[in-house]
Amino acid sequence: MHFDELLEQATQCSLNDGSMTIPSSWGQGRTVFGGASAAILYVAMRSKLNIDRALRSLNTNFVGPLLVDVPFHFQFEVLREGKSVSQICARLIQNEQVVVFQQACFGVDRDSQIRVKNSDNHIMPEPNELSLFPDVAKGAPNYTAHIDLALARGHLPFTASKDSHSYGWMRFKQAPQEITDAHLICLVDAWPPGVLQMMDKPAPASTMMWNLEFIHPHQSVGVEDWFAYQSHTRQAAQGYAHAEANVWNHVGQLVAISRQSIAVFD
Repeated sequence: MHFDELLEQATQCSLNDGSMTIPSSWGQGRTVFGGASAAILYVAMRSKLNIDRALRSLNTNFVGPLLVDVPFHFQFEVLREGKSVSQICARLIQNEQVVVFQQACFGVDRDSQIRVKNSDNHIMPEPNELSLFPDVAKGAPNYTAHIDLALARGHLPFTASKDSHSYGWMRFKQAPQEITDAHLICLVDAWPPGVLQMMDKPAPASTMMWNLEFIHPHQSVGVEDWFAYQSHTRQAAQGYAHAEANVWNHVGQLVAISRQSIAVFD
């Protein structure tokens, strides 16, 4: 199923108070790929926004496993819609339990004399010069059949690497109709946590909390454009890891900042 179809289903379910399922092609084992579940909950939540405002930040807590091919529904709470900022909470409910929780902040542009230009950039080879992640037939999670990942630094999961950082590029294998915030949410989470490459054998790891901040303004992107990604593991100990990542568009504009808290079961 194409990602655009999942987003459309989520929007319709939120408007009609219905339920939906996510097929195993978007799975990581028996659970749904976190980027897909976060993006789906986001578009469902956005449909409840009464005023069109830009997404400024999105906090996602993965409370429990969201199972593939099992129905779920949404719950929403508009915390406040002020003159310039809206705050909304949303829950994804499966088997009568909260499995994903989100809070989003939307805000209009305002006149301001304060301007600080981002000076960070990446220095990486172009994606066509890099190796792509292996396909599903070679053991990659199902969701990677929809997303290209070109690795510039780091290694594949479970290869006993000494490196804990991951650099590379990402885009959808089958171009969507347009690139929205929901598409970017899905792409940013497609990279495995950097600490997985340090393990010498397969072991589970799960993002518990994910904060994604969207940087404006930036120019629009094409549906086949690559996004650059650089993730640094800031610290890991006692079964938990903390990572930060920057995301740039194809012309080097910073478009998002990501922070994750990850549970590691090695």
